[in-house]
Amino acid sequence: MSAQNSAELAKTFEPAGLEAKWYAHWEQNGLFRPERPDAAPFTIVNPPPNVTGSLHIGHALDNTLQDVVIRYERLRGKDALWVVGTDHAGIATQMVVERQMEAKQDKRTNYTREQFIEKVWEWKHESGGTITGQLRRLGCSMDWSREQFTMDPHFTKAVVKVFVDLHQKGLIYRDKRLVNWDPKLKTAISDLEVETRETQGGFWHFKYPLADGVHRDDGLDYIEVATTRPETMLADMCVAVHPEDERYKSVIGKDILQPLTGRRFKVVADEHADPELGSGAVKITPGHDFNDFEVGKRAGIKAGDMLNMFDAEAKVVQTSDGLVPDEFIGMDRFDARKLVVERMKEAGFLIPHITKDKEGNEIAADFEPRTIQTPFGDRGGVVIEPWLTDQWYVDAEKLAVAPLEAVRSGAVEIVPKTWEKTFFNWMENIQPWCVSRQLWWGHRIPAWYAEDGEIYVAESVEEAQALAGNKSLTRDSDVLDTWFSSALWPFATLGWPDEPAAQPPFVSSEVETPASGISTTLDANGSGKSLLAKHYPNDLLVSGFDILFFWDARMMMMGQAMTGQNPWKRLYLHGLVRAADGAKMSKSKGNVVDPLLLIDKYGADALRFFMCAMESQGRDVKMDEKRVEGYRNFATKLWNAARFCQSNGITGSTSVAAPVATSAVNKWIIGEVVETLGALDQAMADLRFDAAANTVYHFVWDQFCDWYIELVKGNFDEETKAVAGWVLDQILVMLHPFMPFVTEELWHALGSRDGELIVAAWPAPEASVDAEAKREVEWLIALVSALRTAKNELGIAPGARLEAYLPEPSTQTRAIIEANPAAIERLARLTAIRFEAAPAGAAMQIGAGDANLIVPLEGVIDITAEKARLEKALAVSLKEAKALEGRLSNASFVEKAKPEAVEKARADHAMHAAEAERLAAALKRLG
Repeated sequence: MSAQNSAELAKTFEPAGLEAKWYAHWEQNGLFRPERPDAAPFTIVNPPPNVTGSLHIGHALDNTLQDVVIRYERLRGKDALWVVGTDHAGIATQMVVERQMEAKQDKRTNYTREQFIEKVWEWKHESGGTITGQLRRLGCSMDWSREQFTMDPHFTKAVVKVFVDLHQKGLIYRDKRLVNWDPKLKTAISDLEVETRETQGGFWHFKYPLADGVHRDDGLDYIEVATTRPETMLADMCVAVHPEDERYKSVIGKDILQPLTGRRFKVVADEHADPELGSGAVKITPGHDFNDFEVGKRAGIKAGDMLNMFDAEAKVVQTSDGLVPDEFIGMDRFDARKLVVERMKEAGFLIPHITKDKEGNEIAADFEPRTIQTPFGDRGGVVIEPWLTDQWYVDAEKLAVAPLEAVRSGAVEIVPKTWEKTFFNWMENIQPWCVSRQLWWGHRIPAWYAEDGEIYVAESVEEAQALAGNKSLTRDSDVLDTWFSSALWPFATLGWPDEPAAQPPFVSSEVETPASGISTTLDANGSGKSLLAKHYPNDLLVSGFDILFFWDARMMMMGQAMTGQNPWKRLYLHGLVRAADGAKMSKSKGNVVDPLLLIDKYGADALRFFMCAMESQGRDVKMDEKRVEGYRNFATKLWNAARFCQSNGITGSTSVAAPVATSAVNKWIIGEVVETLGALDQAMADLRFDAAANTVYHFVWDQFCDWYIELVKGNFDEETKAVAGWVLDQILVMLHPFMPFVTEELWHALGSRDGELIVAAWPAPEASVDAEAKREVEWLIALVSALRTAKNELGIAPGARLEAYLPEPSTQTRAIIEANPAAIERLARLTAIRFEAAPAGAAMQIGAGDANLIVPLEGVIDITAEKARLEKALAVSLKEAKALEGRLSNASFVEKAKPEAVEKARADHAMHAAEAERLAAALKRLG
């Protein structure tokens, strides 16, 4: 590795070329994890993106925040490890490969399972991992030398061991329960893969007759039930009523008939039935509805006895009692719906929905139109069917105990803390976790079945056979949910379950796995300790709140269950990136933002800084391209400041500690570095990314570029050159986690270095704030700022030279003025500040510190004309502000107008109110 030599900076900042150059240099030289055998570890793992994925704006936020943290800790001297890898994404990957086969008039079932999996691996090697290149474009400094894949042999070994161990402890079991079934993909899917859409449907009302001539107290011989899914009545098993509903108390426990099937079942009492909703009676189909499943269990119906009326494609099949009429068998579920309604109507059991036309005449319809919240599979694109199947489940309730205690005790900190309540609520009411999927691609479940029904769970077929004796075994064809394997990510990526084979002194040859060649036990960083021993538990997890339960909570469960430790000490949950109007981004809305296009346009540094500056704990990020452009301008501002310094003989510093300073302005800027560093470190400790970014931004733009350079311009003595070079170095180091590319380029342009900025030392000024110097410089800044504002308000040319009067200055203020005549004349454009009473006549007053300077205006502007202009403009602004205030105070406007119209009215009101305040202040200046 060789450090880059200094070079004259180009006039224009162009990020594209330097981004490609520096990323390749960092990665090729192993700088994302330099050898630091004795350093304290700091470890994070990336949420592994799907191997089929492409970088979206959510990835850009999530990975930017992680990279800021890891670069910050690396600069602080830690052995910073950012574990990177991709998820095998069972459903998504199998779909991609099957679509490619379909395009060639081929299909999966033309091959054996093993042949198809070979094709998936071929696809993975040729096309998988697009996203890893895109993460590099974002600047993510991950340890690519240890890139993981959830189907790597060492990872598969871990997955199998976890399944077997949990099964032996009774924490994984096989059960018959309802799952989200995708009839197109023909597999169970997780809640996260279900998206709810509004569809236009209906609410049908039917009569179910009471059996054996029984009548209700009101004389009726039937119970009215209503449903949005009439087809499911073919598998009804009871009717539920509320136990306190007076209308039905007399028939609870009585038999009732399902008209189409003739099936007899009971009227049961259950609080699930809401007396205020519809008729207060609910038909119960426990095999095809999640709520009904629970009602059925409470009514004493065992899962194994619940009726199933659909096959894997959601076509009607005969139920176990043989009572479904033959004409329905083989029908699609939605065709069956139409026929059920038709047959119930023909038999006189349909209760029509009565409405009235414009003339008041009654109109009868078969159903009441309803907007239905309907579950769809996000990949299959068809309506999800609750389906009763045998699946493998994790006893999540027991595994949730340790994570709950970890968060309650503070052993794991959730940031922001407001998410704790949601975490507790979900974990305390957690349901069994279905972990089996009906796919070919994935970790095959290590279970074997004997003909006698016995199941043998083992890490290999040999072990299973040993358990089974000479029985013939067939392996389970299902694979594990990808959330199961990714729940092991914090420790399986570090070599678990292999024993931590620490062998000091460090053995340089790595322990390799056949497929990936990555080290899975010994730490390649020179410590001689195992990776697991050194880097587990991890320090931090950065995650979107939307996978708190699907991934984060499950990592806590698995970490505690398999290692006895929490997977990490802190969990940071960020929001979503939304469109500019606050709407959720979606392809259907056409408001998706491609982060790669933003990088092409403005550079990765600008996008990264935007993400950090907008990431305020507990809030979503609203996309704002103008602000991304603004941060590109910020990078340009720094570039130009560095060019200016370079042109004045200022080079990089050779000292970590601050140089000796004697002038007030140099003492002041060193003190500003000290204060900025303190605020930045505190913000990073609190994971306040917005505060951290804005702290650096304010210091760079305002304190250094605007004021320090202005104050020292034309006076570059050796002390000032040393201080300016040192401060610029501190800026580059502090800004590097947020804007790594431009800072690395500037670092080398300012001088020959011993190493790269990415591994430089974090600032340690060994200096303090000089209160006297701070007071002096801030007084000058206040004076110049106030004068510039006043000139702008009164239409006075910025370069106009004026004089000021200060009759009775304090001792401190007089000393400041007498020490800085050149700066006051150059920046404030004051030819003199006289310590005497001002002459009579129009004047403006300027405040600075404890001083109130009087600046005569006679002969400078036409006082009368200026007053008239200001008064006229003030009247216009007040009128506009008042009109907008009236509109905004009108509840009808706020409630009924389009949100963007209300937002514009608020923005316009704020603008006019601020303008009125400014004009009033200008008038006041004129007396």
